[in-house]
Amino acid sequence: MKTALLQAIELIASRNGQLMNIISVTLRMSIASSLAALLLGVPMGALLSRGKGIPRKVLIVINRTLMGLPPVVCGLICYILFSGVGPLRHLKLLFTVKGMIIAQVMLITPLVIGNTETYLNGRTDGIDETAKGLGLAAGRRFLLTLNECRYQIVSTYLFGFSRAIAEVGAVSMVGGAIAFKTNVMTTAIMMYTNMGNVTLGLALGIILLCMALVLNVTVYILQAVVDR
Repeated sequence: MKTALLQAIELIASRNGQLMNIISVTLRMSIASSLAALLLGVPMGALLSRGKGIPRKVLIVINRTLMGLPPVVCGLICYILFSGVGPLRHLKLLFTVKGMIIAQVMLITPLVIGNTETYLNGRTDGIDETAKGLGLAAGRRFLLTLNECRYQIVSTYLFGFSRAIAEVGAVSMVGGAIAFKTNVMTTAIMMYTNMGNVTLGLALGIILLCMALVLNVTVYILQAVVDR
């Protein structure tokens, strides 16, 4: 462990070109996919929390099923869609960062929807009463709902980002772990470990955890500043 920690520090200090590229691709993919999933999932979760009757229950069950979608299955679906015989082959998304982002969005969006719906379930009635008392239109009522769950939105985003940055199954199938193109931290860890270089794989794992730590500390500080 000590050797891996020293190697991680050495890799960062030396600004190794391949490592910098892996970190760059990892951050691009994780930030873009988690933001897209948040923008799609939060409104859908808020609307789902307001639904009534059997259709709402059916949609909740479907979404909760998708929350358990195995990453390799998602990767396989995207691979079939993007491959040379797939319906989306003309988009040339296979073995690209864009294709990896799409796969991540498919995985993360149901989680965002589920978290938002669960949090707002039972709270929307009180929000609606307040909105009616203030004479707010439907659009502003929806914005009020989002404002009431802003901390949950931040928490959900961090959850989605953590899910994205830790993903390996779907991104390895869609991206192909191509050096200096689609290789990310998790696929690099798997690759070096399979090659027998466990120390380097552990060093990359330490760097990955540090990246997640920096993001969470940054968001925590920003929240503290806004609350003042």
